[in-house]
Amino acid sequence: MKAVELSQEIQRDIARMQPQVVELMRALCAIPAPSHHEERRAAFVQSWLNQRGIPSSSDGAKNVYFSFGLDAFEEIVVVMAHMDTVFPDTDPMPMREEDGKLYCPGVGDNTTNLAAMLSMAAYLKDRTPCCGVLFVANSCEEGLGNLKGCKAIMSAFGSRVKAFLALDGGTQHVCARAVGSSRYRITAHTRGGHSFADFGQRNAIAVLAELTCALYRQPLPAHGRSITTYNVGVMSGGTSVNAIAQEAQMLYEYRSDDAACLKAMRTQMQEILEAHQASDARLTLEVLGERPCAIEGDCAKQADLEDACCDAIERYVGVRPAISSGSTDCNVPLSMGIASACFGVYTGEGAHTREEWVQLSSIENGMKAAMSVLLNWFA
Repeated sequence: MKAVELSQEIQRDIARMQPQVVELMRALCAIPAPSHHEERRAAFVQSWLNQRGIPSSSDGAKNVYFSFGLDAFEEIVVVMAHMDTVFPDTDPMPMREEDGKLYCPGVGDNTTNLAAMLSMAAYLKDRTPCCGVLFVANSCEEGLGNLKGCKAIMSAFGSRVKAFLALDGGTQHVCARAVGSSRYRITAHTRGGHSFADFGQRNAIAVLAELTCALYRQPLPAHGRSITTYNVGVMSGGTSVNAIAQEAQMLYEYRSDDAACLKAMRTQMQEILEAHQASDARLTLEVLGERPCAIEGDCAKQADLEDACCDAIERYVGVRPAISSGSTDCNVPLSMGIASACFGVYTGEGAHTREEWVQLSSIENGMKAAMSVLLNWFA
């Protein structure tokens, strides 16, 4: 596998399609798509594909997928760009263009890459595939979406997948290392009472505060060059300033790019929770989401895919990207030992903030880099 050198004709075609790509970005940005609520954006994507003569399907996970050569070849490649954004808004979010930048929450992550993938797939539809190529506009990549869309695709097609490319993020990095995670809601239950008359009764908020301190004192497991983290992100509960809290909750996660470290963190969490259980303070645990780490697959195939992505970006964007670790749709195929990589087609800033923007002039070269990789699977 290699970074395919694009002909001058293909490069001109990519340049000519930029106004249509930006138009598609604007149309997609105008359709809110929180994780688990991508229906409207999925319907738009299917309509857009049908207008261009590309038959598509959807599944119970709200993925939209379409393929070239899927029935002619046993081995397939999956190319994926997620539809959902990190924002919970169900009304259209503000959008503006200024100084060559398009501003809108979610415009980069992942609307630009979704628009680019759809545009490139439409361009490639008349080419002959060298293997089955499955394009997916997938759901539930962000946050507590827990990679539901990707998991559904890999459950259906995983035994046939020889390589996996996610279009997500920008051109600065190629993500090819999976950071797994486990996320929980921990709830403390106590008798509570009046802040004066029942002073001395256990307070659920205080119980969680003590638990948080214990979690933050835990040692971090290490294995090779692994990186492991933890975080208490939200704490809530209680009734009033003059009531001893009967119930309080917190959201807790730990992450690692090493499966053994994830297992060690789970063991430590269970031991800490058990140590803080008491007759007058009960703790319960609810799993909110889990993302897997990678397992060792074919190292040569993985290196070939990484090199092709990096070479393509270096050739057409002008800077060689770093190989990074992250939590992306690639986590699922990497956990199955399938060669996988993730990069995007734009330069911008503010991902996961309401000030997010994309430099429109950067998309052309980013799409050239992506096309350079895609053409490995087309004649």
